Amino acid sequence: MTETLTREQPDTIIADYLEAQEHKSHLRFLTCGSVDDGKSTLIGRLLYDAKTLFEDQISQLHQDSRNHGTAGEDIDFALLVDGLEAEREQGITIDVAYRFFATPKRRFIVADTPGHLQYTRNMVTGASTADLAIVLVDARKGLLEQTRRHSFIASLLGIRHIVLAVNKIDLIGYDEAVFNQIVQDYQAFARELGFTTIQALPVSARFGDNIRSSSEKMPWYQGPALLEWLETVATDSADAAEPDFRFPVQYVSRPHADFRGFAGTIASGRISVGDEITVARSGVSSAIRYIVTADGELETAQAGQAVTLVLEDERDISRGDMLAHPQSRPQVSDRLAAKLVWFTQEPLRAGRQYWLRSQTDQVSVTVNTLNYRIDIENTQKQFAQEPADQLQMNEIGQVAFQLSAPLAFDPYGQNRATGSFILIDRLTNATVAAGLIDHSLRKASHIHVQAAKVTPAERAEQKYQKPALLWFTGLSGSGKSVLATVLEQRLHLAAKHTFILDGDNLRHGLNSDLGFSAEERSENIRRVAETSRLMLDAGLIVLVSVIAPLAQDRALGRHLAGDHDFIEVFVDTPLEVCEARDVKGLYAKARAGEIRDFTGIDAPYERPVAPELHLRGATASVDDLADQIEHYLNQRGLIYSLVDEGWSI
Repeated sequence: MTETLTREQPDTIIADYLEAQEHKSHLRFLTCGSVDDGKSTLIGRLLYDAKTLFEDQISQLHQDSRNHGTAGEDIDFALLVDGLEAEREQGITIDVAYRFFATPKRRFIVADTPGHLQYTRNMVTGASTADLAIVLVDARKGLLEQTRRHSFIASLLGIRHIVLAVNKIDLIGYDEAVFNQIVQDYQAFARELGFTTIQALPVSARFGDNIRSSSEKMPWYQGPALLEWLETVATDSADAAEPDFRFPVQYVSRPHADFRGFAGTIASGRISVGDEITVARSGVSSAIRYIVTADGELETAQAGQAVTLVLEDERDISRGDMLAHPQSRPQVSDRLAAKLVWFTQEPLRAGRQYWLRSQTDQVSVTVNTLNYRIDIENTQKQFAQEPADQLQMNEIGQVAFQLSAPLAFDPYGQNRATGSFILIDRLTNATVAAGLIDHSLRKASHIHVQAAKVTPAERAEQKYQKPALLWFTGLSGSGKSVLATVLEQRLHLAAKHTFILDGDNLRHGLNSDLGFSAEERSENIRRVAETSRLMLDAGLIVLVSVIAPLAQDRALGRHLAGDHDFIEVFVDTPLEVCEARDVKGLYAKARAGEIRDFTGIDAPYERPVAPELHLRGATASVDDLADQIEHYLNQRGLIYSLVDEGWSI
């Protein structure tokens, strides 16, 4: 019996140890603040005092300190995390350095972030996943601009717990009054930032004062040491309810005809076999049949796991879609308000287009307006929202986006994973900003898509035709409306199901509440494009006749056509010919000043660059132009013979 116990005890001890490690809580935190406040030294000292270094690492640290150190004969703990040659040469942090360590009570992931203004983007990277921030302040200098900037960014990124580490306290003779003044200044500054806790500690990272244990040199400080606080602080992530299930589809796995799964990494929440799911954008529903991983099937999976989900039904789901539980779907919108941290020297200006890349998808976006910039540097009026026409490097502001396609998302305050994104320059592929989604600019963002049982393809098949959108554009008087009318007559005689959306007619009904400002004109075209999409889904051939002077508005019509055929018909009639016709008397009124912002006179018309059909409206008759369109439609197979398609009536 004694021998049996002796053999089993080591196994029991190991099992108990592994069980304890498995259930340890973990804390992600970062160090931030201004240049040369001692961030890297603090982390190095933490690793050293927590006894997480091997003997060979300590030996190498001594050697590196002699070769590269800045602490004289002492160990330069910053060298543990400043690994780049440029960092060691300059004595600064450039990139984000991550370190992992554990104590008997907790596991830690720490990010050492740079203090220099030009590396603000790296600080944002480190803060994006942190639960707590250690804000270092040099006791000799007090609060600096980067102290305020980094604290504001931490607040913006959802960090609610702050350790205010007043470092280099040894260089001011451990002066309690200086420490108290810095704490008072910081608390006054951070009052509007919404932090849950601000724990202030006087420390000397170089000599280890108040790092692992309380320092005898500061009997006036009765609070916890840094490591003690990190081991015991309760963060929001530990106490908060689990976020809703979000699964961005990264690709469709189809290794053979009998298997179709949707692969990706669970962004948040958990999923189990049998759970119902809904596709956020389309509203299509199903249930989970299998959860497949490289190690076999699972009954349940949770955030961070890479899995392939197999559904009970065949569903049209593709890369960029997001799966969620039907009762807790994300928002879907193509118009968003978001905060940006701008990274590059070329400023952000309204009107520019970028790629928006989120955990869900990548879409083209246009910055419609820059709502405001946030003034971090003004100490008299903290975080004022100031009007601005551009964002400079490292500035923070809020913008309004128009997306080329609806995006599934959650506001950043509700879900970090699905509420964050980066902006990418379309020409250089450089990351120009990090963004946090505030809310949708759609007034009914809480309304979700209701999936239909009859598909657009089935509606089109019932009509024995392929839906298509013919978008006629040109100046007033170019002949586009007459041409669209003649073409519809011909299609009707050929037994095609059609409908004309004429800009003038819509102004008497659907768009009767709109004027002719730039914003109202864009809204006019948006409504026309949305209506066209509904008619395409109904299986119709839609003929739109509108001036649509701006290329971006016409692009919206093309985008909303989706998988349906979109044919831009540019009726190119010179201005002088249109004026000579002046069938509605509008040009004469515009020349007399009775009509303002008239396209072609005092408002621009952006000519289509590559229309599917470029028709010369001044040199051909309406019938000849209609013939050209019919010939093109025949070539595209849009007005085909029913017999040729194999359909029977």
